[in-house]
Formats: sequence, C-alpha cells, structure tokens
Amino acid sequence: MSLKAIASVLGLSVTTVSRALNGYDDVAEVTRKRIEEEASRRGYRPNAAARRLKTGRANTVGLVFPDSSLPLSDSHFIELLQTLDQRLARDEIDLLMLADKPQDQQRTLRMLRSGAIDALIVTHAMPQDIRLQRLQQKGFRFLSLGRSQLAQPYAWFDYDNYAGVKLATDHCLAAGLTRLAWLGGNEPSSFVRDRRRGFLDTVTQHQPLPVPLMATVPPSRRAGYQQTAAWLAEGQQPQAIITDCSPLGEGAAIALQQAGRLSGPQAIRLFVYDGLPHDSIIDHPVNAILQCSQQHVGEKLAEMVLQLLEGTPVNQLQTLWQPRLYLTSD
Repeated sequence: MSLKAIASVLGLSVTTVSRALNGYDDVAEVTRKRIEEEASRRGYRPNAAARRLKTGRANTVGLVFPDSSLPLSDSHFIELLQTLDQRLARDEIDLLMLADKPQDQQRTLRMLRSGAIDALIVTHAMPQDIRLQRLQQKGFRFLSLGRSQLAQPYAWFDYDNYAGVKLATDHCLAAGLTRLAWLGGNEPSSFVRDRRRGFLDTVTQHQPLPVPLMATVPPSRRAGYQQTAAWLAEGQQPQAIITDCSPLGEGAAIALQQAGRLSGPQAIRLFVYDGLPHDSIIDHPVNAILQCSQQHVGEKLAEMVLQLLEGTPVNQLQTLWQPRLYLTSD
C-alpha cells in the first residue's frame, strides 16, 4: 500500500500524508488522525528508512551474549529473550542477537558508530568488564544485565544474587543442616561471584561449622550430575546442596533421585538458584531461589531500554530486584 493511494482516498497531498506518518509536527492534529486511521485500516507501515531520517535512530537494539551454547540452552534465558523481543517489537524496535566473539567486537563497535544499532544490552556482566568500559569511554548507549565496576554511572539491571544465596544458607543453618555443599559455575560473571560470596560469607558468620564442600564446574547438567554423584560416593556426605544455576541444579537432582536421596527420610536438601528448567525431567519439587518470572524481567528490560533511547539519565536506570526462597514440604 503506497502513500499515493492513501493521499488519493483522503484528498490530500502525498507530502502531507508522508509527513504525518513520519511524525512531523507541521500537520494539523485532525488531519494526522484521519491519515493514521486510514493507514491503519489499510495495514500501511511507515518506511523504515524515512523513519530513521526523522528520528535519527535505526530502531534496532543489539543484545550481546557469551560465545557459548550455555545461555541459549537455558530455558529461563530464552524465556527472557522472547519477552524482551516481543515487547520491543510493539514499539517497532528490532532485537539483534550478537555472540560475544573476540573477532566480532570491532564489528559491533562499527555498527554503533554508524548508527546501525541504537544501543546495546550486554548480558553476563563481569566484575571488571572491558566491554562495558569500552562502551562507556566511547559514549555509546548500553544497558548491562548485571553490575560491573565502572568509572561513571551506567544503566544496569540486576538481581541481589548475594542475598538470594544468603537466604538459602541461613535457612539450612537454622534447620540444623551444618554439612553444606556449594555447587557453582566456573564462569567469570558477576552473578557467579556474588552467589558464591553469599554462601561463603554466611558460612563464615556462623562459625564454627564443618568445612563446606565446594565445587566450581562448568554450568551444565552433566557437570552437576557428575559432581553430585562424586559427593555421594564419599564417606562424609552433605546434608544440603546449594547450586547457583538451573542446569547444575537439574544435574544434582538427577544424581540424588537415582541414589534415592532426593526425597524421603534420607533426602539431601537441594536448593537451586532460579529453580529447575521448565522442561526438567525431574518431576519432584526442589527448593528454589527465585526473583520473579522471566516475563517480568523481559518487560522491565524493554522498559529500561526504551527509556535509555529517549534520553533518560543512566543514574535513573538502575534496578535491583530482591529474591525469595520457595521451600518444598519435605
């Protein structure tokens, strides 16, 4: 459907129709409304190139994720991405997925410089994140999923990962479970560090206690299964296992179930950050550390990105969500 056809039906010039649909303010409001209603009835969408000339934006946001298959195999992460993409699409903004490969980082910067991308969402932030430092130094717009140590304020969204693990550890100790095990991932992300610190600091505050079992492994179902099976084979088994992500939690749950230790009088209490994956083969509930649904997270991230694009100061775009502990009846 062309602008010419809309103009002909309404008895207006093509220039007037074009300027109304591309947001210029020199068209009378009554006329603009008529044009928009007719365009909507006919399913017309403004030309992207014309819209970019008017707004100076590409209406594209890039999302940088680690160069591994792990995030894209995480059902919680995928659910977040789907919601984020759908919400941005309502404002006619495209979400461009960018794997964080060293050879692609310069390409991403070129896209930012050229205006092909309006802003970046950088996931899995690290404590000292050179990616965020470079973006800040060059003055590019970005939103970090997780916090880092930067010289100037920046936009970020994060969970209180430290507090989440502290809740689970405090609960174990209050219940008299003193032989604890920590099963954590080996990624350099800030959330991995903060969750581990939450566990270690809480254990230290409750001394004297037995030295906890500690394992740092790839954040996968297989690694969680293998490490839990190894602990079960040892003489001094833990009374509770706290894992820092869903894949490790499911692997641990499978090993415990196979050994008859997931439920019943001989059960080892299992606490899983983010809970088990939605498609988990384990149908027995486990204790979970949860913030909120991934749909809510995706909606919040989209809202913050839209505010960032509209020029909201970055020190007003900093969100920390608090966790809750969900316990089973066992």
